[in-house]
Amino acid sequence: MGTPPVSHKIVVVDDERPVLLTLEALLTRHGYAPQLAHTASAGLALIRKSRPDLVLLDLGLPDADGLDVLREIKGEFPQMPVIILTANDSLSNAVESIKQGAFHFISKPYAVEELLSLITRALEQRQLVKETETLREEKQKLTRRLDLAERQLAPVAQSRSMRNVRDLIERFAPTDANVLLLGESGVGKEVLANQVHRLSRRADGPMVKLNCAAFPANMIEGELFGYTKGAFTGAVADFPGMISEASDGTLFLDEIAEMPLELQTRFLRVLQEREFRRLGSTKTIAANFRLIAATNRPAAEAVRSGVLRQDLYYRLNTFQIEIPPLRERRDDIPALVSVFVSRFAKQLGKPEPTIAPEAFDRLQNYDWPGNVRELQNAIEYSVVLADQALITLKELPREIQLPMALHEAKNATGAASLNLEDQEKQAILQALAQAHGNKKKAATILGIHRPTLYSKMKHHGINLK
Repeated sequence: MGTPPVSHKIVVVDDERPVLLTLEALLTRHGYAPQLAHTASAGLALIRKSRPDLVLLDLGLPDADGLDVLREIKGEFPQMPVIILTANDSLSNAVESIKQGAFHFISKPYAVEELLSLITRALEQRQLVKETETLREEKQKLTRRLDLAERQLAPVAQSRSMRNVRDLIERFAPTDANVLLLGESGVGKEVLANQVHRLSRRADGPMVKLNCAAFPANMIEGELFGYTKGAFTGAVADFPGMISEASDGTLFLDEIAEMPLELQTRFLRVLQEREFRRLGSTKTIAANFRLIAATNRPAAEAVRSGVLRQDLYYRLNTFQIEIPPLRERRDDIPALVSVFVSRFAKQLGKPEPTIAPEAFDRLQNYDWPGNVRELQNAIEYSVVLADQALITLKELPREIQLPMALHEAKNATGAASLNLEDQEKQAILQALAQAHGNKKKAATILGIHRPTLYSKMKHHGINLK
């Protein structure tokens, strides 16, 4: 069993001093930070002050009933795990403590390994709950922050391929048909999903989003279907779930191929029967949503490799849109650059910078493996660095500069006709590209000293500034 970090604070509430001292020694020895209280009032005061990661609570306290204390803890801190310790091993107390939200119940005398195992499980469960809460909060913040940005990006369709995408969306968006969006990461699938929702008859309803790759596999089911209090360890309150929250609106499932296969089967039944049940409940609820799904995997490949069920794929695939990568629609780059420059300049309170011709040429001809998302990040980086309202080559990210230099070197020399001089120059460019412009790392890759690298870069006319 690994040693946990000392940051895990555990409050122990027990009226027996020998028990307190024994637990203090045990917990300290295993890397925890115990805090002790021998009465209910002292324990509650300590819990409110230190906000521990876990509480070990005795039911037989001199100044209050332990179950009443448990109810008070869970009322104020519903996510705080509590393990009940008691000499009374009656089944009724065990059941009642679990119903009141206790993580588990253990009778005295207990086996040390059993207690330590319970503590580990409780803290792991608490960490998962914290991560889920953080993901939800971040998703909500990101959704609010990106909504206006996506409204700006939606009309950017200068290339023929994106005009075709836009026209197709305008035709089927008013229907309730399922939509499957395909394309590499960063091409703008979520932007187009929002546009479909805004043009649909459900535009006044919610747009609920779940990234199937963002949650641990064992938590996606609860996020999607919802759950009732006590449905599983850590379910301390009812949660309606994404399907319920999307009622009368649109449910967007990003990275659908990352959904566990057994959950794909259950979700397929929802699409077929238009009803579902929350975890821990026998009540059937009507499912009234329009589905948009997306994946960065080629659909046929995902089905063939077994990560996407074929029957679910057919159900999703009423309308399929493949969004081309940015390198195949370079006509969109100038308009996207203009949107991003304007946005980030406004956010930073700076005048909109002009982009120097050589820098704009680099933006226009770079291959953009990260697509629109990478372009957005590059423009933000450049606007932050821009002095005197001008973006030159040196304000562009290194990863955009270096591969371009390497590409130019290859085109100039030809792979089959490289002489020794050309080979050395290309090796230096490749090392610099691999090191993202860090000359010290590039010298290490080449097995030479930095002064030697500087000399050779000067000799070959390689200038990264």
